[in-house]
Amino acid sequence: MRDHATESRVKPEVEAFFDEDTNTISYVVKDPESNACAVIDSVLDIDYAAGRITYDHANRMIDYIRSNDLKLEWIIETHAHADHLSAAPYIQQELGGKIGIGENIKIVQEVFGKIFNEGTEWKRDGSEFDALFKDGDTYRIGSMEVTTLHTPGHTPACMTHVVGDAAFVGDTLFMPDGGSARADFPGGDAGQLYDSIQRILALPDDTRLFMCHDYGPNGRDIQWETTVAEEKEHNIHVGKGKTREEFIRFRTERDAQLAMPRLIIPSIQVNMKAGKLPEPDDSGTRMLKVPLNKL
Repeated sequence: MRDHATESRVKPEVEAFFDEDTNTISYVVKDPESNACAVIDSVLDIDYAAGRITYDHANRMIDYIRSNDLKLEWIIETHAHADHLSAAPYIQQELGGKIGIGENIKIVQEVFGKIFNEGTEWKRDGSEFDALFKDGDTYRIGSMEVTTLHTPGHTPACMTHVVGDAAFVGDTLFMPDGGSARADFPGGDAGQLYDSIQRILALPDDTRLFMCHDYGPNGRDIQWETTVAEEKEHNIHVGKGKTREEFIRFRTERDAQLAMPRLIIPSIQVNMKAGKLPEPDDSGTRMLKVPLNKL
């Protein structure tokens, strides 16, 4: 893998889109030298109780891309989210682009394919996605080269996408006063999460880090951008040189107190298939499953 510290540091243009219902931040990342862009961690709106899908959040991003005459090249998922549905297929239908995720989505598909009783006809090979990234892979957004870092611990498929002076960390890290992601989902591991965070914190100190979620701890305004230096100094879970053992102990105790995400049932079923909704039945109705006593 390339040494990020010695690369020329392009500064991608980043536009953030906050979804209040799921506390998710999605991004349009633009090449400053062209009209090429990527979407990272899009959101599909769902009224869970009513079983109603809408597209307000995705349409905001689509309108931004169209109004700025941008060309969408990639629709990136940092991992298979458990707290919101991906709008990737809808955005792809409207604007084109390739959908990409870490290759270990196949592990997520294998685990949750059993939980949701998907049957043997589903291949669990990641083929719903257009690209499966390995650690150290590169791809381009216009003239910008993006490098993928495998950063598991929250899920096996988590990837951090590094482009110039910016890194999109998914759920691996939160803002310094938010700490880190949970590590108790199937395939999660607190020790792996600590190691992954250290990989991110080994990037140059001035690297801009973009979060996938923020919850406004202690009533502050929602934020989504910080730096490696700020995280190393002030992150409440890993900052100031906290040890791996300290982190594992804290993360394990903390995760045992957390409830499952409100939208985990629909989110995992949809996101492990690149955001594709279930096929309609004979009546034209799309149905999601609720596994009992499995999660």
